[in-house]
Amino acid sequence: MSATVHVFGGAGFAGAQLAALVDAHPYFTLGAITARGDAGRRLVDLYPQYRVTDALVAPDPALARAGDFAAVCYPHAAASELVAQLVDAGVRVVDVSADHRLRDAALYPEWYGFTHARPELLGEAVYGLPEAYRDRIRDARLVANPGCYPTAALLALLPLAGRLADVVIDAKSGVSGAGKTPTDAVHFSSVTENVTPYKVLSHRHEPEIAQELGVDVTFTPHLVPADRGELASCYARLTDAPATQDDLFALYRAHYDGHPFVEIVERPPGMRAVQHTNYAQICPLLDARRGRVIAFGAIDNIVKGASGQALQNLNLMAGRPETEGLA
Repeated sequence: MSATVHVFGGAGFAGAQLAALVDAHPYFTLGAITARGDAGRRLVDLYPQYRVTDALVAPDPALARAGDFAAVCYPHAAASELVAQLVDAGVRVVDVSADHRLRDAALYPEWYGFTHARPELLGEAVYGLPEAYRDRIRDARLVANPGCYPTAALLALLPLAGRLADVVIDAKSGVSGAGKTPTDAVHFSSVTENVTPYKVLSHRHEPEIAQELGVDVTFTPHLVPADRGELASCYARLTDAPATQDDLFALYRAHYDGHPFVEIVERPPGMRAVQHTNYAQICPLLDARRGRVIAFGAIDNIVKGASGQALQNLNLMAGRPETEGLA
């Protein structure tokens, strides 16, 4: 027995990586891989490193049948209509776009520039961070895969939720986080030997992080000259601080006990430690004199920040081991 997983939007970085993970999975069968401009080409011709020989096909919701799984790897504002059609047809969906991450429909015009056509699905969608919502993900029809920056920041701070104030997040990502479409900002000559803040005070991941932490945040992303990887440096005042650094480590280890992809480390991690893996390395450090914490979260933005986390969610939805096809 196996289950079929279709990947809608397989020509982008996250979609292609996810198609490769599903293709190599011991339980799932890779169904359709869709793309518009690249329909008819083989995925291996676009991404030879993945060695997936299936041809891309034009997108059509009818490719997926009731009982199948689908991952929708579209840009924001482009996924919600397809996701609704798939869910209505009895397909269980992981939406890798941002179109179902925010529970408040009123936030979409402000942060994403569109009015959500199916706000009732926002109430049903389960936020796809397994370290927070594992049990709800198992039974979900629709899972909203988190953004890459929220994944790194939330994993760094969630053990302290309820005792955080004055949260500031300084995050840095490799260029693949900007997506496949080339722009002047991600041209080699713009990125190399450079670190650039962008979308200051207006990045769309800010309300997502605030929603899950339950506290307002200041979030600033930076582009760094690397292909993939992400590091979130999170600073916060604690309303109830652990007494010692050892107590803080113990709190984090207890919180993530049984979560196989989170590693608590005692030195600030770098991006290289997690590149091409679904692991997150988290390092919380106590500033006892000031009653503050500095928490670092490092992930691969394409794997744990997108496609790997999507497969982790698909595993849970299908009743499979959470690490299957990822460890």
